[in-house]
Amino acid sequence: MTMMTGAEIVIRCLQEEKVEYVFGYPGGAVLHMYDALFKQDQVKHILVRHEQAAVHAADGLARSTHKVGVALVTSGPGATNAVTGIATAYMDSIPLVVIAGQVPTEYIGQDAFQECDTVGITRPCVKHNFLVKDVHDLAVTIKKAFFIANSGRPGPVVIDIPKDITAAKCKFEYPETIQLRSYNPVVKGHLGQIKKALHLLLEAKRPMVYSGGGVILSNGAEQLTKLVRRLGFPITNTLMGLGAYPASDPQFLGMPGMHGTVEANLAMQNCDVLLAIGARFDDRVIGNPANFSSIPRKIIHIDIDPSSISKRVKVDVPIVGNVPDVLDEMSKLLDAGNATPDGEVLAGWWKQIDEWRAKQCMKYRMKKGVIMPQYVIEKLYEVTKGQAIVTSDVGQHQMWAAQYYKFDQPRRWLNSGGLGTMGVGLPYAMGAALANPEMQVACVTGEGSIQMCIQELSTAKQFRLPIKIINLNNRYLGMVRQWQEMFYGSRYSESYMDSLPDFVKLAEAYGHVGIRVERPEDVEGALKKAFIDHKDDLVFIDFITDQKANVFPMVAAGKGLADMLLTEDL
Repeated sequence: MTMMTGAEIVIRCLQEEKVEYVFGYPGGAVLHMYDALFKQDQVKHILVRHEQAAVHAADGLARSTHKVGVALVTSGPGATNAVTGIATAYMDSIPLVVIAGQVPTEYIGQDAFQECDTVGITRPCVKHNFLVKDVHDLAVTIKKAFFIANSGRPGPVVIDIPKDITAAKCKFEYPETIQLRSYNPVVKGHLGQIKKALHLLLEAKRPMVYSGGGVILSNGAEQLTKLVRRLGFPITNTLMGLGAYPASDPQFLGMPGMHGTVEANLAMQNCDVLLAIGARFDDRVIGNPANFSSIPRKIIHIDIDPSSISKRVKVDVPIVGNVPDVLDEMSKLLDAGNATPDGEVLAGWWKQIDEWRAKQCMKYRMKKGVIMPQYVIEKLYEVTKGQAIVTSDVGQHQMWAAQYYKFDQPRRWLNSGGLGTMGVGLPYAMGAALANPEMQVACVTGEGSIQMCIQELSTAKQFRLPIKIINLNNRYLGMVRQWQEMFYGSRYSESYMDSLPDFVKLAEAYGHVGIRVERPEDVEGALKKAFIDHKDDLVFIDFITDQKANVFPMVAAGKGLADMLLTEDL
């Protein structure tokens, strides 16, 4: 064991955890740690232009890789700037370790320069947080942080480290494993409950599978696909679960919920047995819980977090466990019993689903000389052959990307689901591009969202990140305008984006390639130019799209799943 400063211990712990990238921004309280970073080359630091982007970029890395994302921020405003990124990760259960500097221990509580109560501020939006008051506790605290962040239901963990702790010295020893008496997530599902669930599924006349982000977070997509194909049941993936089951597969009914397909929503509403996997029945998926519960059905719910089960909707067969482990056990029992659902009964259910599908609820009307945003996403899918990592910001463009880009694999779709944070798209793309240098990365955004973290174009230039920015520019805060049109008598209060920059010139000012597209016939060519001719460059494509395009289908807030608006004529 060697004597090290606290700062050196922090960096050495990151090396032990095989951390490749740390996203951060220096300041007085973390300078010892930055000095320790400078003295080694194993952990690479990515200098962002705002601490919020540091956490978002670490989040994007985590979402695209199943690794823990790491951010490093200074005390005071560094920590408070990071809070939105932390809350975003918390709502979507993303594993992060955020290291924050703090004023020296003896100054805590004295209103020192750049002091804030980081532990108190972040407590409501973290899985756990620590304030380290003794350098001897530093290594084991970091080990705990990584374990907590990436086990059970994942989430962000904050470590607040006073400056004097990073200067103090002690012998370094990093524990190989960690055990916490009060924290021991259940992994294996209860066998009796799994058998009950299979009995219900095999007897079902109108079965439905509803999978969410938990399938992707647990790397359970392979097991899910195997089980669903084995059973022959229809399946829907939530916004956070897109890619958990191949979107191009005929058993996939599309996304459910507020902007879900007719077939997915009506199958969810009218099924007699619903298998929910790694999903939480949130308001944007099932609409009004009372309406959803008004139709009798049996519900099986698999989730690693027991607090998520029966939280919004009462379930009949709860199964607490890690998704891939539970699904493996289900498949094993099915194989052992050689059991199959009643094919004739299932065929009748599929006939009903095909009638709903025949409504073709995703059709939209092209307008002469006007770029429809849906068309841009369709062409993006064609040009990238469905193989890109697609990040998005929040708003109409997010929904169109989710609806029209067919995600066949997990960890290809990165967006803020629970918190709905504008500005995440570009930092997510940065994290994904660094972690997946062999992949094409596209950021689908709008002129409102992109300006929230636009300064990260500078970071992308410094680190040569060949991201393709797909800006669906309708000169409105689109989703706000859509709601104002539908529910506020078309009173567009503060939703018009006036005084927009010239995005082409702005991209060029940062040293990137800028392209402006105003005609539908130029959309495909611009995308090919970006992804093929400029494959090694960041390209900002500013698509001037239809100002009045709305996202359909739509379930209004407080309504039931079957109460859908289907066309712009309604």
